Amino acid sequence: MSELLSIVIPVFNEQQSLEPLHGELTAVARANGYQMEMIFVDDGSQDASWEVITRLAERDAAVRGLRLRRNFGKAAALQAGFHAVRGQRVVTLDADLQDDPQEIPRFLALMDTGVDVVSGWKKVRHDPWHKVGPSRVFNWLVGMMTGVRLHDHNCGFKAYRREVCDELRLYGELHRFVPVLAAARGWKVGEIVVHHRPRPFGRSKYGVSRILKGFLDLLTVSFLTDYGQRPQHLLGSIGLLSFLGGALGIALLTGWWVVSRLSETIVDLHLHQRALFYYSIVAVLLGAQFMAIGFLAELITAHVGRERAPYVICQRAGYPHDSAATTPPAGQNER
Repeated sequence: MSELLSIVIPVFNEQQSLEPLHGELTAVARANGYQMEMIFVDDGSQDASWEVITRLAERDAAVRGLRLRRNFGKAAALQAGFHAVRGQRVVTLDADLQDDPQEIPRFLALMDTGVDVVSGWKKVRHDPWHKVGPSRVFNWLVGMMTGVRLHDHNCGFKAYRREVCDELRLYGELHRFVPVLAAARGWKVGEIVVHHRPRPFGRSKYGVSRILKGFLDLLTVSFLTDYGQRPQHLLGSIGLLSFLGGALGIALLTGWWVVSRLSETIVDLHLHQRALFYYSIVAVLLGAQFMAIGFLAELITAHVGRERAPYVICQRAGYPHDSAATTPPAGQNER
């Protein structure tokens, strides 16, 4: 029997695309001899997406559905799918039909060479200019700040080894940084050019606010990958520099004051009239606070347990009621 391939598809208001996407994935599985499971994760859709997923699951045993109670975001939807996969290799793609399932064999072929995460690159994009331009700037920033240089971090068409999915914890907008998070844990990351198709139904779910959120998330990821396990190295360094700078300012003022009291040629110094005095005091206090926060962060890092999952599943489709595969990892939240 061939290896099971898991396909995770986050869905948000894509009722018209689901049937055609299922047909394309089924055709790819048959043409290449894949044993495939398709996990559709309905991320709080307000249209008939869940009804379509339920029909597909009733008709095809390869289809499974997860319905989140509300719209938790793409990262949470992917995390829910990752917790449910059973295959040793996982492919993620969007439900809007812009990702071409015919590219899946190329992803797997690159993985056969030893690559653990394969990211798609939409070299020729069928998106409006106000999405393409900021995306290129964002990709450049990610490469510069993290060292993981890919042409298209935003592309949702990716393939992973199961072990990578088991190690990742996605929340917020971190789905765009999976290659960065994986590389930080020592996994090998690769990239292939993929065919990007025009969107046949609906409209994009992302607006201008995505740019600001992406930059803030980039700062978060940079911190997590570089200092997530040693926060004091960053916070303590900032605090120590600030503390030493303030202490140096106070020492200079103190020396000046002593000299002014001993020498008649130097004008008497009134410390409270010098701006440097107040800057130095503030720098010392800020430095002490940064170092204290760093110590607290180290304690939290050392003792925190598993956190609750960033999603809640309220319905399932295509799952046996006693299936162990439906149970989330220990400590995760499901109700």
